[in-house]
Amino acid sequence: MTEPIWLEPWPDDEPAGAPGAVDPAARYLRRESVELAFVAALQHLPGTQRAVLIMREVLEFPSADVARILDTTLPAVNSALQRARKAVRQGVPETTQQAELDAIGMRGQRELVDAFMRAWERADVAALVELLAEDARFTMPPLPAWFRGQEDIGRFFTDRMFRAPWRLVPLGANGQPAFAGYRGEAADDRFRLAGINVLTIRTGRIAWIASFLDPDVHRHFGLPSELRPDDSRAER
Repeated sequence: MTEPIWLEPWPDDEPAGAPGAVDPAARYLRRESVELAFVAALQHLPGTQRAVLIMREVLEFPSADVARILDTTLPAVNSALQRARKAVRQGVPETTQQAELDAIGMRGQRELVDAFMRAWERADVAALVELLAEDARFTMPPLPAWFRGQEDIGRFFTDRMFRAPWRLVPLGANGQPAFAGYRGEAADDRFRLAGINVLTIRTGRIAWIASFLDPDVHRHFGLPSELRPDDSRAER
């Protein structure tokens, strides 16, 4: 394989008001173009369609430039774009993640994510499951593990997840709420970075926990590799 075969998270852009930050409308559109559902749908496109869609919809290149870059014709670019748009529409939810987040507002987002993180750190499986959609998914790329539904996710949390303590640090990734998970080590009091967890929200509940375990992915976030027991709380 000459390219990644797993979905990967990407840190959010700089916050609004920061020097050089893009305007709110452009930021909204950019976040839609990196939502996990959109990126997951891209993986099912043929290479040319994927390239055309990214260059036209995400990078906003003119069709003529795309044709030149791909050494093809303008009609071929337009045709590939139409097919790619249709395929992506079939693969993503009708409501974008940005619309779902707007529906519950900043306060609702904060309360939901804070409650989820507190329950995770307390190893409170019942509280975690209560915050999930009934058909929630829990994935852990690059592992081929996939859990669907409150019952199966709850069983995995009970049997495997909380054999060690955790400390969490809130993040933003793919225009969605996220947090870094630091797993405690039995040998000492340090907590080592174990995963970047991106949350997808639907109607005020968590519909997808995408836990990215590959250390090569973590470096994009500029996170420390270890925490002392109280470090994560100081960042909240």
